[in-house]
Amino acid sequence: MTIIPGEIKTAQLHAYLLGAVAPRPICFASTIDSNGNANLSPFSFFNVFGSKPPVLIFSPARRVRDNTIKHTLENVYETKEVVINVVNYDMVHQASLSSCEYPKGTDEFVKAGFTAVKSDIVKPYRVKESPVQLECKLLQVIETGKEGGAGNLIICEVVCMHIDDNILDAAGKIDPHKIDLVARMGADYYCRASGNAVFEVHKPNIELGIGVDALPAHIRHSSVLTGNNLGMLGNCTSIPVISELMYDERLSGILKEYTHDEDAKKQAIHQYAKELLDSGHVTEAWHVLLAE
Repeated sequence: MTIIPGEIKTAQLHAYLLGAVAPRPICFASTIDSNGNANLSPFSFFNVFGSKPPVLIFSPARRVRDNTIKHTLENVYETKEVVINVVNYDMVHQASLSSCEYPKGTDEFVKAGFTAVKSDIVKPYRVKESPVQLECKLLQVIETGKEGGAGNLIICEVVCMHIDDNILDAAGKIDPHKIDLVARMGADYYCRASGNAVFEVHKPNIELGIGVDALPAHIRHSSVLTGNNLGMLGNCTSIPVISELMYDERLSGILKEYTHDEDAKKQAIHQYAKELLDSGHVTEAWHVLLAE
């Protein structure tokens, strides 16, 4: 399928974009209007774009069906302040409830059952139930268009950050399993960023990985190893020099079993290496592959 924007309905394009660009973090934005009325609404066009200064950007898009703008955007224009609260699994259904298009002036803190907490620097309230709350000052609003579906990039600077101590690990860092964040997918789908959904991809910050192109040909052209497997090997800073292979019972068995069948031996060795790489045992995989 190939899609040219403008050749299909905006609502269809919107659905494809949200299904493809996912998961997206959720900005749970708390604002007030010039009369002090609180508003609370989630947005998934959102991310962090710097740390000095600390900048967050989210976008309340113009409604596709009638080309109107959200109360959040109106309030930001009026007061130039917002609190961005993150959404975790324990509060996702309440956050979704707050997205209902209640009449202007309705307090979504009350409607969705959240606890409003006074902020330290800005006027909008924080959401007590959120594990991280970021008080922000408006820097700029960039309107990307005037038609339904156009974005309004609210660029804001974090002036105060509140973190629940209960989500920190022993080193004082945010533990992904404790914060238990959720993110938006397409349609009505969400995903939960904790448990088995969380994994690590180690990347050298100073030394360069050798690259897939530097792998020995018999590894690089393997019919068994996947792109991820090759990426793990290519991310190493050098090809290890194996002076004496560490004893491995399974490898020893493979070498003995396929003494007279080189192709079968290669397949078996690469399958074993793949299993090791899929389990995160890169050094052991190198030992197996270099024994070929």
